[in-house]
This record gives sequence, C-alpha cells and structure tokens, in this order.
Amino acid sequence: MSLTTRITVTLFSDQVAELRKLTDNVSGYVAEAVARQIRRQLLGDDLRRHEEEHGPFSDEGLAEARGKIVGSAGTSTGTDAV
Repeated sequence: MSLTTRITVTLFSDQVAELRKLTDNVSGYVAEAVARQIRRQLLGDDLRRHEEEHGPFSDEGLAEARGKIVGSAGTSTGTDAV
C-alpha cells in the first residue's frame, strides 16, 4: 500500500461544486486526475526524447501506434485520438 500525504489545494468554488456533483470521493478523483496528468507528461517527455534521437514520427508510424492504442489502425486522421 502506498503512503499518502495530506495537502491543501485551492480551487475555484464553481469547480468544487461541479466536482462534488461528479463524486463523493474528491480525494480519489483528484488523485486519479493527477496520476493521469503525470503519465501524460512522462509520455510526452519520452516522445520528445525519441524524436530528438530518431527524428520525427512518420505518418505510417503514427497510424500504427494509434492502431495499437485504440485497436483500429488508420481510422482516425486527426491527432486527437492519441
């Protein structure tokens, strides 16, 4: 089991009101959001390092990666699917 640390976070009142509509477990919700953002940041850092070493990703490589992530290669032409 992971250790926890209690912190204070300041949010806008309207954000808190919406948050409480979504969940009774505000701490769990926020912890999940923070974990997701950390994963996204780390992935972005890894992708930038890869491109610095190997050059930009090809359209073909991006389509293959999307297919592996979403399970259907080449069905999305925008970058919002990844």
